[in-house]
Amino acid sequence: MGKVAVLGAGSWGTALAVLLAKKNYSVFLYGRSKQETESIAAAGQNSRYLPGVKLPSALIPTADLEQALDRSELVVLSVPSHAVRETARRIKPWLPKGALVVNTAKGIEQESFLRLTQVLGEELPGINTVVLSGPSHAEEVGRSVPTAIVAACERQDLAEAVQEYFMEPSFRVYTNPDVIGVELGGALKNVIALCTGMADGLGFGDNSKAALMTRGLTEIGRLGVAMGAQPLTFSGLTGVGDLIVTCTSMHSRNRRAGVLLGQGKPLAEVLDEVGMVVEGARTTQAAYFLARKLKVEMPIVEQAYKILFTGADPYQAVKDLMQRGRTHEIEEVAINHNWKSDK
Repeated sequence: MGKVAVLGAGSWGTALAVLLAKKNYSVFLYGRSKQETESIAAAGQNSRYLPGVKLPSALIPTADLEQALDRSELVVLSVPSHAVRETARRIKPWLPKGALVVNTAKGIEQESFLRLTQVLGEELPGINTVVLSGPSHAEEVGRSVPTAIVAACERQDLAEAVQEYFMEPSFRVYTNPDVIGVELGGALKNVIALCTGMADGLGFGDNSKAALMTRGLTEIGRLGVAMGAQPLTFSGLTGVGDLIVTCTSMHSRNRRAGVLLGQGKPLAEVLDEVGMVVEGARTTQAAYFLARKLKVEMPIVEQAYKILFTGADPYQAVKDLMQRGRTHEIEEVAINHNWKSDK
């Protein structure tokens, strides 16, 4: 079997490295801290990010980027969204010619509002990139809990190649050519997960959560279609599927962060308490400004932005959402692919 480099020794990178190593690939799990990778190797597990999941012998933790990339046929990026551009620049000198790059980060670049495959295209022109996304908690994938996700690429042959790398009895991989929809579904669901967490933190019930998830999915679809995505993608694994798993599970750091925000804690304190990257906070800011730029109405995202970045009260935000003007529930996508405004 071939060699694979997984860049990012967090929970998701470790879970994917374990999965690939179990399939007998030679897997190098790269982390920036030598002390951390040596600790992982000595313990035989990633005690900080994925405790209790034993590392197969074919998995080698390393802090040597050149060693990880040398002759790797598959390079998996499992770094936070804000680190994708920097990581692309760092790997460029050692990226093997013809290597297939898989991006697993879910987010939108904050400064440019670019999707992450667009960022990779700017930094690594001509590379073969596939997005791997869907409803998948690392804690469960590491324990071989049945999971289904999506490999997205406009080139079907590349999507199928990634499907072949990752697919095994407990990990089913579908393909989808709608890269825009898959990336946006994975990024924007984190914003809605923050909001459902806030509803829990405020002491609201299942009714409130269902309303936020359903209307949140409508907002995701609106922005997605305005950016060129296919509407049906948002009814699949990387749309409603990822939304369900992120909004309802305490494995979700975005939902946990939302709970703390709903309890009245400031964002800085929340991020410190969660202890891992909360992608939804950065994505809320990007989605808010993208929606304004494209003239797409996203009232839930707007209220989330106000809570996170202007100090708005979460309870008042819910009141403002509930007292908006009357409207129809069912919306249609116009022929010109602009999602109708919720008025």
